[in-house]
Amino acid sequence: MSENGEGEGKYQLRTENNEIKTSSRGFTGQGTASYENGDVYEGDFIDGKRLGTGVYRYKNGNIFEGGWDDNVKSGIGKMNYTGVGEYHGYWENGRRHGEGVFTYKNGDVYSGWWKYGQKCGYGSYLFKETGMKMTGEWKNSTLSMGQWIYPNGLYFQGSFENNKPKGDGTWYFKNGNTLAGTFE
Repeated sequence: MSENGEGEGKYQLRTENNEIKTSSRGFTGQGTASYENGDVYEGDFIDGKRLGTGVYRYKNGNIFEGGWDDNVKSGIGKMNYTGVGEYHGYWENGRRHGEGVFTYKNGDVYSGWWKYGQKCGYGSYLFKETGMKMTGEWKNSTLSMGQWIYPNGLYFQGSFENNKPKGDGTWYFKNGNTLAGTFE
């Protein structure tokens, strides 16, 4: 069984006592499982399932280090996505869920809440290259209500669609002026 838990497949389990098994069924302890698809898991097993802590190395180069429950990522963990970035935070049912930080390859950072793998709830996204920041309520990985803050002090506060101001809101300028309205 690989990380996605689908099917048995062929694999090898090396226990902490250097015993080689072709199944983890019933095994409790530390072990290293090498799966047919090229993935490798090193960590805790309880009654044949990944449960506790461990490191899962994917054939594509991704690496997860953290908690497992019933063969899926759960609790606190860190996932390095090859060529994309790194997430450190909470997991549930194998997906980012709860509070966490995602640092992207280009240096951008999202810090906030996740729901079933999507940005959802309060969070902030900082663009490294420009220094701009988007902060507020996120739904389906896009900002829906909040602030778009420029490094020079200019900011927009209001409704967003596709991470751009849309609907009711106000622009606040550095000199104290404001521009309120409905934006398209």
